[in-house]
Amino acid sequence: MPRPDGRANSQLRPLVLERHANPYAEGSCLIRMGGTLVHCTASVEAGVPGFKKGSGEGWVTAEYAMLPRATVERTSRERNGPGGRTQEIQRLIGRSLRAAMATMAFGEHTIRIDCDVLQADGGTRTAGITGGCVALADACAWLAERTGIPSPFGQLVAAVSVGVVEGEERLDLAYLEDRDAHVDANIVMLDPARFVEVQGTGEHDSFSRAQLERLLDLAERGIAELFTAQRQVLGR
Repeated sequence: MPRPDGRANSQLRPLVLERHANPYAEGSCLIRMGGTLVHCTASVEAGVPGFKKGSGEGWVTAEYAMLPRATVERTSRERNGPGGRTQEIQRLIGRSLRAAMATMAFGEHTIRIDCDVLQADGGTRTAGITGGCVALADACAWLAERTGIPSPFGQLVAAVSVGVVEGEERLDLAYLEDRDAHVDANIVMLDPARFVEVQGTGEHDSFSRAQLERLLDLAERGIAELFTAQRQVLGR
């Protein structure tokens, strides 16, 4: 069956990474993947969480939010703190971006990545990781320039969704595909070819090991393209 946007099953949505999208943040990136648009900023703040105080080390964390009209119907703002889904996404993005760091020995600073979804059409958390990585790399460079230490940034990290829709294995699911997927997964990888996280769920059906391996292969090829785009925009 053809995909809603006519892509091949192994094809990413059109990708745009706009570096330095925010003139005030130490690092920033506006990422567009098809109809999904996420504004990622990296802010360097003095101080660290309590469990890191006195260690001389820094910390990397993430926050995620979706604008009320990022979706077809308006959703309410989370006024009483992040809900369960938001917390899960924040933790995933934070874990993924910490994996990109070569070291936390950059003094007692916190690098806070804010991923704000301006428009949602599936894959918002994976877009947040991919765009957040660009913002993080620039924030680390900013910190290095001002402290004289080497940049603590290590490896690129990127993520993409895959799934089984209408019996077909597909890369980078848009919302309509994600909604109807029998199996879907979010895959996070470091460059080159190291897995950070594999989140896979049989939403409406179970799946075989062979299917899982094909989905991982599909994701790995797609993430390789994301790494190429990140390297180009960062000049690495």
